[in-house]
Amino acid sequence: MTSKKNEKKPEEAPNEVFVWIWLPNATEPVVAGRIEIDGPRLIFNYGRSYLDKRGSLPIYEPELPLKPGVIEPLAGLSIAGCLRDGAPDAWGRRVIINRLLGQKGEAIDVAQLDELTYLLESGSDRIGALDFQTSSTKFEPRLGTDASLEELLSVAERVEKGVPITPELEQAVFHGTSLGGARPKAAIETATKKYIAKFSSNNDITNVVKAEFVAMRMAAKLGLNVAHVELKRAGGKDVILIERFDRVKTERGWTRKSMVSALTMFGLDEMMGRYGSYQDLAVIIRNRFTEPKKTLHELFGRLVFNILCGNTDDHARNHAAFWNGQTLTLTPAYDICPQTRNGREANQALIITGEKKMSTLATCLEAAPHFVLSEKAAIEIIEQQIESIRAIWPALAEEASLTEVDKGVMWGRQFLNPYAFENAPGKLAALEQVN
Repeated sequence: MTSKKNEKKPEEAPNEVFVWIWLPNATEPVVAGRIEIDGPRLIFNYGRSYLDKRGSLPIYEPELPLKPGVIEPLAGLSIAGCLRDGAPDAWGRRVIINRLLGQKGEAIDVAQLDELTYLLESGSDRIGALDFQTSSTKFEPRLGTDASLEELLSVAERVEKGVPITPELEQAVFHGTSLGGARPKAAIETATKKYIAKFSSNNDITNVVKAEFVAMRMAAKLGLNVAHVELKRAGGKDVILIERFDRVKTERGWTRKSMVSALTMFGLDEMMGRYGSYQDLAVIIRNRFTEPKKTLHELFGRLVFNILCGNTDDHARNHAAFWNGQTLTLTPAYDICPQTRNGREANQALIITGEKKMSTLATCLEAAPHFVLSEKAAIEIIEQQIESIRAIWPALAEEASLTEVDKGVMWGRQFLNPYAFENAPGKLAALEQVN
C-alpha cells in the first residue's frame, strides 16, 4: 500500500500513468502503453515494446487499436472508456479521498482528485486485466492486507460515517478501492477463488444484501448465466460474496480476463450513459459477439428478470463482456439487486426500445424482435420465469432466512411487482396474482 510519506495531494497530481496488461493465460503483466494529460483529455500511446511483442492484443477496439502514435478518446469522452472501466467508482473514490485528504462523510467531494490520481491510488486487483503504475519498467502491485469479514465490515461502516480508521484497517479496505459501484465493498481471496464482498450501507432502509442474494440465486435457478453468490454473517450483519469471473487460478498463479462495460461498448461517458439502450446493445451483440443468437436470448431473459424482481439499476456499467482482442462474449450477470419502490410506476436505468424504459412486460414484448424473438417465444420465456419465481420463492426465502418484514418488502413489491404486468396481454396479465 502507498505509504503516508508518498501520499499525493491534488496539487501533486501525476502527469502520466503507465498501463500494464495481463495477456490471455498470463500470470504476470506487461506494460502496454502510457496515458498522458492533453488539456481536458487523457490521450494514450502504445509502447514500442508492446507493439513489437508477439501475441500483443489491442486493449479494446475500436477505442484503442493496436497502432503507434497518439490515440485520442472518442468524441465526447475525456478518457478511453476501456481505461475508465478499470478506475474506482463512487465507493473506492470515497475511501481514497478519506485516505489522502482526511475528509470524512458529507465533506467528501470526489471531484477534488483527477482521474490519474484515482488510477494510481486504488488497489491493483481491479476488475478486468489492466493496472496502472508510475513506472514503465517495474510493476509494483498495490495490495491490501488480509482481514476478516468483521474487520472489513467495520472499515466500511467507519468510512461511511466519517470515523477515522487505523492504518491497519485502512490497508485492509485498500484492496477493494478499485472495484466498481457505489455500495461499500471489499475484495476477498481464498486459495482457489476471489470474491467481492458487499456490505449493507448506513442509508439502507431495507435488507438490500439479502434482496440481492435472493435475486442472484433466483436468476441462476431460472437458467440465466449469473455469478455465484454466497450469504454470510459478520458482526451481526449480512454480507453477500460474489465470486469473481474475471480471475482464474492456475498452477502458475492467477490469470485475468479482459472486460469492457456496456458503457464502453456504447462509446458513452458517465453523464451520457442514460442514452444507452438494450436495443443498441442488441445491435452490438449481433455484429461483434460470439454466439449472437444465444447471447440475445440470454440478454432478453435478464431484462425480463430485472423487471420481474424489481431491479431498475440495470445501467450500462452493470452489463459487461469479455474481450479476447477480436470478439466480445457476455459475462455472467452481476449486480441484480431489487430496488426500493416509492410508487407503483418504475423505469429501467437502460432504455429498452425506442425511447421507452417503462419497467413492464409489455415493453419487453415490444422489444422482442431486437432479440431475435417472436412474440410467442418471448411470452413463453416470460411465463416460464413467472411460474418459476413463484415455485422457487419459498425455498429461497428459507435459504436466506428472510424475516416476515423482509418477505413483505420483497414479495409482491419487488418480486412480481404489480406494475410489471401493466398493459400486458391477457395471458400474462392473468399471471399477476401474487401469493
